[in-house]
Amino acid sequence: MEDARLVFQNMNERNVVSWTTMISSDEAEAVSVFNEMRLDGVYPNDVTFIGLIHAITIRELVVQGKMVHGFCIKTGFSSEPNVCNSLITMYAKFKSMQDSVKVFQELKYQDIIAWNALISGFAQNGLCQEAIRAFFSALVEIKPNQYSFGSVLNAIGAAEDVSLKYGQRCHSQIIKLGLNTDPIVSSALLDMYAKRGSICESQKVFSETPQRSQFAWTAIISAYARHGDYESVMNWFEEMRRLEVRPDSITFLSILTACGRKGMVDMGCHVFGSMVKDYKVEPSAEHYSCMVDMLGRAGRLKEAERLVNHIPGGPGLSVLQSLLGACRMQGNVDMGERVADTLMEMDPTESGSYVLMSNLYAVTGRWEMVAKLRKGMRVKGVRKEVGFSWADVGGIDGSLSLHGFSSGDKSHPQSEAICRMAECLGFEMKFLREREHQQNSLMCL
Repeated sequence: MEDARLVFQNMNERNVVSWTTMISSDEAEAVSVFNEMRLDGVYPNDVTFIGLIHAITIRELVVQGKMVHGFCIKTGFSSEPNVCNSLITMYAKFKSMQDSVKVFQELKYQDIIAWNALISGFAQNGLCQEAIRAFFSALVEIKPNQYSFGSVLNAIGAAEDVSLKYGQRCHSQIIKLGLNTDPIVSSALLDMYAKRGSICESQKVFSETPQRSQFAWTAIISAYARHGDYESVMNWFEEMRRLEVRPDSITFLSILTACGRKGMVDMGCHVFGSMVKDYKVEPSAEHYSCMVDMLGRAGRLKEAERLVNHIPGGPGLSVLQSLLGACRMQGNVDMGERVADTLMEMDPTESGSYVLMSNLYAVTGRWEMVAKLRKGMRVKGVRKEVGFSWADVGGIDGSLSLHGFSSGDKSHPQSEAICRMAECLGFEMKFLREREHQQNSLMCL
């Protein structure tokens, strides 16, 4: 880069092409170079703005991004499709989807790139229902490609409150369009089914994938890890290594998760060590949290604490909460109090830390400490977040919004009928369980 800058500075005449090349090549200095370009009297073109907006997006320069958008409007480049597509992506990165939608709506013609940028933006910001609505709206105007399906499948996979039937509809369209063998689409399909608990469908997609990318391998391993199938996880991992497909950080996280659920602590420690030494993968907070949870479940709290104390740069919130959860599991109040003090200093408003410590006091019978902790939460204004669940009661042509509920929720107009139905289901399950027990007893006679 230094050589390129030296050549640029020694040029007798610098035109829009040379200036644009420098802007696109140096993300850190892109804004400064653009300002120098304006002072030099050189007028930018659409490629200049695309490179500049990309640099601003990567570095998340929100103020500069809005200024450049204003400059695009002033100079008439806001009507250029490629510039608008870059602006849609930029605002999505800034978590400002309202601005992304506004830019999208101002386009005279919304091509597939614009639709993909919008769908991807919704999905990346966790607005899964909006991403799915945008995708089905796009079908009226454009023919989706592999990137369209990649984004919407990610949204469906991440959305617990959206019916899997929408994913199945996408799968049918993918087959009709002949995109089921595309590496991007097949990997996204596999991942979607895995995240939604359809392990058989995940395996079927994987088996039908001719070119298995590293992402596809990771997705199938993650699928079995979510289902606690330790043997399948390790078998696929060995096959992956045999074929010399390099695992990444997500692959290792799935393997460590499977080891933890199965109680294979020594194997988990071996995999963690191999990840660092053999594959040079730097452990993330998720890897450390997984290891701490694994060691904690096995009662090896001292090892877990030692690992936490050796994390470069110190442990984060999630790792310490994993250690506190392990203390609760093993009833270790002394270590738990040390960890809780650190957590509450780190973030006094994080309710999860208080809840974990309260549960630790509760399982050890220290109810006066539970009351004291809860009083402290009220004084500090810390509130426990309510957990929600969803029930899919609609058909394939029904609304995207499913029925959501929380513990003790009586807000639904049919709450009494719902509670009666839940009670009936409970009695029916109890009856079936007792009948099965009686049948098993008779078989043993």
